[in-house]
Amino acid sequence: MSEQLEAVLAHLDATHDAQIERLCDLLRIASVSTDPAHKGDVRKAAECCCDYLNAGGFTATVRDTTGHPMVVGHVDGPADAPHILYYGHYDVQPPDPIDLWDTAPFEPTIVDGKNGPKIVARGAADDKGQLMMFVEALRAWNEVGGGIPVRATVLLEGEEESGSPSLDPFLEAHADELRPDICVVSDTGMWDPNTPAITTMLRGMVYLEVTLHGPSHDLHSGMCGGAVVNPINAICKILGDLHDENGRIAISGFYDGIIEPSEAQHSQWAELGFDEAAFLAEVGLPESTGEAGRSVLERIWCRPTLDINGIFGGYTGDGAKTVIPSHATAKFSCRLVPGQDPDAIEIMIRGHLEKHTPSGCRWTIESHGVNPAIQVPDESPWLEAAQTALEQVWNRRAILMGCGGSIPVVGSFQTILGADSLLIGFGLDDDRVHSPNEKFDVACYRGGARSHAAVVAALAAVTRD
Repeated sequence: MSEQLEAVLAHLDATHDAQIERLCDLLRIASVSTDPAHKGDVRKAAECCCDYLNAGGFTATVRDTTGHPMVVGHVDGPADAPHILYYGHYDVQPPDPIDLWDTAPFEPTIVDGKNGPKIVARGAADDKGQLMMFVEALRAWNEVGGGIPVRATVLLEGEEESGSPSLDPFLEAHADELRPDICVVSDTGMWDPNTPAITTMLRGMVYLEVTLHGPSHDLHSGMCGGAVVNPINAICKILGDLHDENGRIAISGFYDGIIEPSEAQHSQWAELGFDEAAFLAEVGLPESTGEAGRSVLERIWCRPTLDINGIFGGYTGDGAKTVIPSHATAKFSCRLVPGQDPDAIEIMIRGHLEKHTPSGCRWTIESHGVNPAIQVPDESPWLEAAQTALEQVWNRRAILMGCGGSIPVVGSFQTILGADSLLIGFGLDDDRVHSPNEKFDVACYRGGARSHAAVVAALAAVTRD
């Protein structure tokens, strides 16, 4: 370990409390990108991130888009050093349901957890805590390491939680400015609290909102019930039949072209010692469900899914109202795996729904985004350098793992910028991402900041082709 890196790590340890204060200030901003009422908060969070980057030695600006702004910061670094693009997102999911939070979602609170202190707040793990780790690591290099040892660009997005509609146009318009040798994304997880991980497989996504229209207006269930189609009844039947008795998705062609993980990948996963019982206990369930013949780890890493995310229609207020609604709506998402074309999957779903439309009814279907599954190379000098650096910090080899979630920007970096990504995250399965009482362990934050400091040093030494 170099003297510069030792100085940087020591500085991160010495300034830890100040880092947590800065993170908490960012967490207090309710940057909910999907809610127009929080448009001002989203911009405030962008400006806060921009200020943090400028204080850390970057030249950073808030860039307007047709939606929420991007934050872009640059450091020149040594002329012959590789160009590293760091990505994170400063927007967050809505905190609802508020009454299930133990503390106010936008008032970060540090409480005791099973792994030591944890920060509880919306965005603590996804993604404000994670992006602040590399922001603080780079700041420490600037302050005591003799300068950031790479040509670094930071890109922070404000629409990740609402479909990233401005992302691809922004990347296309600024490709020459942003194009790196390698991207670093910190929006994934560790294997466990003591074992770092690099994610090499991400599932893709198709998200649809579908509304089944029936009668021309709401009807009295006594006068019309049993004689006319009830859109809620009908849509529940259609949605319920989307899976067969073996847990497979019953849409013709859905599984065509899927690329199975290699035997080597399966063997590596088998050696991880995944505890299915502990996983289920964490989510409060006694047994798993899903595609028959597949392990839990396979189901969440390398098999596609279709899940209903919300369903509503008719009367949902207090008390009773005997109504047959004129329409019913469902939101559902498909997680996709390598080999599946998300555009083709959306067409299949639309065709399936049309085929099963009840007589006299019609659909309106709105897409909330599609993106493909991602596989990143699991052998490269960049990955090897990152693994070595993580081992320096954690005293154990980083494992290569899959992830059930989707990070569309990784595909955009590949197709628009021609760059692969290192997915180095420090979240845990129990962080309650997107749920009430989201948290980020302080130990994960500390280890993540130290890891990013070591990784940037290792990447600076990679010889480019």
